[in-house]
Amino acid sequence: KILGTRLSGPIPSSFSNLTSLRELLFRNSNITGTIPSNIGEYSSLQQVDLSFNKLHGPIPASLFNLNQLTHLDVSYNDLSGSLPSWVSLPNLKLVLPGLKCLQKNFPCNRGKGIYSDFSINCGGPQIRSVSGAIFERENEDLGSASFVVSDIQRWAASSVGIYAGRSNNIWVINTVDAEIFQTARHSSSSLRYYGLGLENGGYTVTLQFAEIDILGSNTWKGLGRRPFDIYVQGRLVEKDFDIRRTTGDTTVQAVRREYKAIVSENYLEIHLFWAGKGSFSVPIIGTYGPLISAVSAKPDFTPTVANRPPQRKKFGTGTIVGAILGLGLLSILFVGVVIFIIRKSRKRYTDDEELLSMDVKPYTFTYSELKSATQDFDPSNKLGEGGFGSVYKGNLSDGREIAVKVLSVGSRHGKGQFVAEIVTISTVLHRNLVKLYGCCYEGDHRLLVYEYLPNGSLDHALFGHGGKKTLHLDWSTRFEICLGVARGLAYLHTEASVCIVHRDVKASNILLDSKLVPKVSDFGLARLYDDKQTHISTRVAGTIGYLAPEYAMRGHLTEKTDVYAFGVVALELTSGRKISDVRPDDENNYLLEWAWNLHEKSLEVEIIDHELTECNMVEVKRMIRVALLCTQTSHASRPPMSKVVAMLSGDVEVTDVISKPQYQPDWKFDDTSSSSFSSFQTKDTSTSSSSSTKFVTPKQGDFKPMLGVKINEGR
Repeated sequence: KILGTRLSGPIPSSFSNLTSLRELLFRNSNITGTIPSNIGEYSSLQQVDLSFNKLHGPIPASLFNLNQLTHLDVSYNDLSGSLPSWVSLPNLKLVLPGLKCLQKNFPCNRGKGIYSDFSINCGGPQIRSVSGAIFERENEDLGSASFVVSDIQRWAASSVGIYAGRSNNIWVINTVDAEIFQTARHSSSSLRYYGLGLENGGYTVTLQFAEIDILGSNTWKGLGRRPFDIYVQGRLVEKDFDIRRTTGDTTVQAVRREYKAIVSENYLEIHLFWAGKGSFSVPIIGTYGPLISAVSAKPDFTPTVANRPPQRKKFGTGTIVGAILGLGLLSILFVGVVIFIIRKSRKRYTDDEELLSMDVKPYTFTYSELKSATQDFDPSNKLGEGGFGSVYKGNLSDGREIAVKVLSVGSRHGKGQFVAEIVTISTVLHRNLVKLYGCCYEGDHRLLVYEYLPNGSLDHALFGHGGKKTLHLDWSTRFEICLGVARGLAYLHTEASVCIVHRDVKASNILLDSKLVPKVSDFGLARLYDDKQTHISTRVAGTIGYLAPEYAMRGHLTEKTDVYAFGVVALELTSGRKISDVRPDDENNYLLEWAWNLHEKSLEVEIIDHELTECNMVEVKRMIRVALLCTQTSHASRPPMSKVVAMLSGDVEVTDVISKPQYQPDWKFDDTSSSSFSSFQTKDTSTSSSSSTKFVTPKQGDFKPMLGVKINEGR
């Protein structure tokens, strides 16, 4: 629980790390900025009160994806935008207090003076005082986060916490209106009363109290204290006000307080707030929080308004008949428009219902948020383009840098695949996996929002981009990158809630953060896999050179497919050479075959990148042997990624490499693929493949794998 009333500045986005945070109460503070766009990650939130602050901007759509949220108050801010249409669904137990009459966009007698006073009998029925004033009833059976407006919209009340009426059979002394103190309204946290539609001017606000809950000073229950703060028009008028202490520890005496207030926008607010002092659960729950018996306000000037609700005008018969005919024509037109709108937007409502029906909802951004973050998807912010769409760099209002993947229409295979993907990825969190912040599922727009990795992809770091390298990776860094990638894949295969086969592990799908920590990307496009079954894929996704033989030739997909590709990446890290770097005039024209030839001669260290001046030879030999073990022809001979991690870490000995793979085709190809996060791609104009990998027809007699089969990068 985070509670504060005198805080200032923006809400830190790091609050999302407080996984057990249930209450975020910053009402009546000086909070500025915007509501964090990642507030939907505060998964345990039940109560949010950000009212009476200086927040601006839209209400993040993700706020309404919080499954446990029961109370939300964002009134009296400069928020813009609109609420989702499904907020008012009858089966949605979400209360938005104050939005009917308190939000600036939802005025209730705002901007006009109708009344000049009001009196409320808090927690009780309507009564008449000795002076003749009518104290209106306020005895609704309300919940823990509620809002109520009087029948004629003269006043309103809202609360946070337990909100209940209290009654007693003891007549309070020192007052001529003892009946008022037979009841009271009590809240465990906060009570607000509002005068609505008041004529502007000066008022005397009268609050009446009597302690009817903590009775007697010689009993265990009588030990309780209930100090609370009183605000009038946002101004603190009583600090740590305690009813019993004010009466000299007498429980049957009334306390009357009067305060001056200026009404300038036709409303008046009285706020009773428990700041956490006094008794909480001792002696018993209920002996804390504000308690009040009556609220009233009288003008300090001569009113010019009638002090009654506007009277309805009477119309003649002709006017009524004309209105009915006009209404009939408008009704016909309205029905036609409604039918048109329903037909046109049926798909959108279906999409919303699908998201709402999910047990685990993905974190969602609005399209306008992402459009603003990427400067309307400015080309200068474009990071790359893959088979499933373009990726842009963006900056959220809370300061976070993001990578926004805009899924292209051609790459989208229906909403079901998209929804399943984002729900699965949202539960997969690991240090060595790119984090998915959320998605946008609005109209025809389908976007994924990832964390932004400033150092780009591993292939750019190793092989350069545009003729130059921006990073120098020494051996220790390369070894840690290899180990980190192994850990990320091991998590996907055995530790995530469902086994995920990546299908396109390669250097361009490994990104580096500011500290060169590797993170595997694009695993969100992998298929879900049941580890008790063999998966035969009819749509092979991957990149030539990284494809395991059983997957490339037969579409046989298991987690060992990723193990093979990892072995290739490990060799690239060691040698600083691309698997696709074919050198026809060089006897070592194929990286994997070259590595095996050197290993058989016990000269494997000769594969080390010539740019490395210092190496740990023990680690070098271990990494090469693990790589060769991972690239065995038979998938059954390859170790699981969990064992790969153990071998690289030195926790277990590296298993003896069985034999040189027979799968050594003399492939000739150009791989123009690169990370969809870190660079632009040259679009492939071939009509035989949806990826950027291009085939070159092999010479007669060469091995011809996968002829006529599309190889897709799976982005």
